[in-house]
Amino acid sequence: MAGTLIIGGGAIGLSLAYHLARRGEREVLLVERDRLTSGTSWHAAGIVGPLRATPNMTRLAMYAGELFPRLEAECGLSTGYRRTGGYWLARDPARMDELRRIAALGRHFGLTPSIVPGEEVRVPGLETAGILGALRVEEDANVNPVDLCMAYAKAARTLGAEIREHTAVAALIVEGGVARGARLADGSEIRADRVALCAGAWSKRLAEAAGVALPLQAVEHMYIVTEPMAGLPQPYPVLRDLDRGIYVKGDAGKLVIGGFEPGAKCWNPYGPEGSRPFLELPEDWDQFAPFMEAALALIPALERTGIQHFMNGPESFTTDSRPLIGQTNEVDGLFVAAGMNSVGVMSSAGVGRVLADWMMEGAAPLDLWPIDVARADPLTAAAAHVEARMEEAVADVFAIHWPYKQPKAGRGLRRSALHDRWAEAGAVFGLTAGWERGLWYAANDDERRLPYSVTEQPWQEIVHREAAAMERGAALIDLSPFGKFDIAGPDALSALQFLAAGNVDVETGRAVYTPLLNARGGIEADVTITRLGTDLFRLTSGAATRWRDLAWLRRNMAGRDLTIRDVTETEVVIGVMGAGSRRLLAGLSPDGWQDFPFATARDVTVAGQPCRATRVSFVGELGWELSIPAAHGGPVFDALRRWGACPLGHYALDACRIEKGFRHWGHDLGPEITPLEAGLGFTVDWGKDFLGKPALERQRAAGLTRRLHLFEVEGRPLVLHDEPIREGGAVVGMTTSGGRGARTRRTLALGLISVGPGEKTAQTAARQFEIEIAGRLYPAKVLERAPFDPQGERMRG
Repeated sequence: MAGTLIIGGGAIGLSLAYHLARRGEREVLLVERDRLTSGTSWHAAGIVGPLRATPNMTRLAMYAGELFPRLEAECGLSTGYRRTGGYWLARDPARMDELRRIAALGRHFGLTPSIVPGEEVRVPGLETAGILGALRVEEDANVNPVDLCMAYAKAARTLGAEIREHTAVAALIVEGGVARGARLADGSEIRADRVALCAGAWSKRLAEAAGVALPLQAVEHMYIVTEPMAGLPQPYPVLRDLDRGIYVKGDAGKLVIGGFEPGAKCWNPYGPEGSRPFLELPEDWDQFAPFMEAALALIPALERTGIQHFMNGPESFTTDSRPLIGQTNEVDGLFVAAGMNSVGVMSSAGVGRVLADWMMEGAAPLDLWPIDVARADPLTAAAAHVEARMEEAVADVFAIHWPYKQPKAGRGLRRSALHDRWAEAGAVFGLTAGWERGLWYAANDDERRLPYSVTEQPWQEIVHREAAAMERGAALIDLSPFGKFDIAGPDALSALQFLAAGNVDVETGRAVYTPLLNARGGIEADVTITRLGTDLFRLTSGAATRWRDLAWLRRNMAGRDLTIRDVTETEVVIGVMGAGSRRLLAGLSPDGWQDFPFATARDVTVAGQPCRATRVSFVGELGWELSIPAAHGGPVFDALRRWGACPLGHYALDACRIEKGFRHWGHDLGPEITPLEAGLGFTVDWGKDFLGKPALERQRAAGLTRRLHLFEVEGRPLVLHDEPIREGGAVVGMTTSGGRGARTRRTLALGLISVGPGEKTAQTAARQFEIEIAGRLYPAKVLERAPFDPQGERMRG
């Protein structure tokens, strides 16, 4: 019997074993089907880069620079860790914008990145022609992957963990929806309280057999090692020639050169070669040729240098190029750390630590939503989809991360029943939480083929045009992807009352906007709960969080006499918004729309079809959300269009919500921010008990030290998120989201900033702020009221 069973003896599994044992977990058992590191860790390049594109990912990556040297001291084994410094090279002006944003983030976390012009990339033998500039990162480093893993193993064993090699797992044991161990290939069983699946490319089949979807795929991933080269600096800095898709690192007087392949070749870990340890796949110079050509152009001396070794080994990548970490939605007590996208060794320190904390504490130690396995849509794990995504998912690791970039491969997984009608209305579709959804609506072919930009977005004027329709008329918004759950039964009310910060014990037909909190007071979900009957409630949440929210509700409602039914795809939802929405709906319905209070819901008939109309609005206009059985949505949509309603896209929706100051979960809201900090104190009912209330009460008594505010930014910069907010030269916070107001045309950002004890909003508004965006500082002012319809007169109509 084990407290924790870890499957997989690579860098991730060994790091997890070490961190669990270091935390005092004495019953840690790690099993490896062959020998430690024999899957993919042994052939990793060993680059250690502490700088990432988001705050929490940078926190995770930076930990390696602390742990790897300490690990050597703890266990007496060298990890080969050595700081080398590095350069991220840019050949495209848009890349420079990206690097400036990342540099600002790194400086905020205590790293020392700097932007240098191309001619100042001083590495002997480097051809700098065509290099516009670079991001210099002093903290870039190398590590020896096998040595690191051996150090993890020795330190873990010293702390009491058990490690068994040549112990293959045939299947996970799941009982009553809970992971209880594993059945081995020899037929024996290992029982455990919880299981961590850290088997890299081999994780997918084990997970699938347990009913868990992991959207990852193994591909052939390549690098070459040169013969020794005279005159190389020691240490040789890590080079990332991003716009040519290659990296270069030093290795004992030689160079290691690799890349991230477009059209990566899928590899089957369960084929004839899948069980071979320390596997090397055949050389493939046709696949590697573009990288070799790029390396020759960057380092001309390679023309006179031989190739010592061509390494082609399997590596697992995910469909969105981000790892899969955390507890699975489908099986309690089953944790995953897989799909490392070729950064498993460098990420092992941070991933091992946060997953150990998660398993021991029962909650993630920080907001890990971008890499949380809970984000995975089961459809994305289908073999055909993951294979299609490998056409670009591998190359995306180094490709320019354009603002609002849309994938091309593997599209069309989820479409609403009205998809074709939105298309006929001119929709330019993009993926929002896996759904095909109109980003904007084109009036001609030119508007369908707009380029990417790091400055003013080419679709910005379309956003203003679409929003203008609501001034006197009505707009139609595709809201079908939102997660929709019917919660019914004798305990439905008591369960929701405990989980919701707001009071949901209201009369039938009332809709309540409320956060759902964790024990720390952080916001786990941002939802609307509508009471449909004595024991029946509809909970509506975000599209991206559908699977996460369903699992969270299931776990937190366990043991209650109720049912939770996911009805997301049984209905289509059309937002009918704007000053003319009441007039429009009244013309298509025999029901009364005049005496229809805000935050209420009714069963109605529109265009002869049964609907539920809920009077709420995420755009700040008079309007209703029409929930319609999927089979009956077409006639309603057609009638609304015939009567003159215009479609409004996802980008316009977001631009409307920010000028109302409405928060968005996943950016502005999350498990590390409380309703008080987020400016949502009005949603809290202090007269009842609810999960997280003691933490909120303590915070209310102590006073806030940080608060989310809406800023207006001077100029016309492209505000995204995670831009440093400065006051008097010091960073006092970060933006969480931003955009151009759809109706006000003002540049806006939501940002979480430090505040003093008892500081009022008016006092905060009197402070002088600047926001650093792509290397420039822009004056920014805290707004005391939303810039669009601050009194809510249009929305409440």
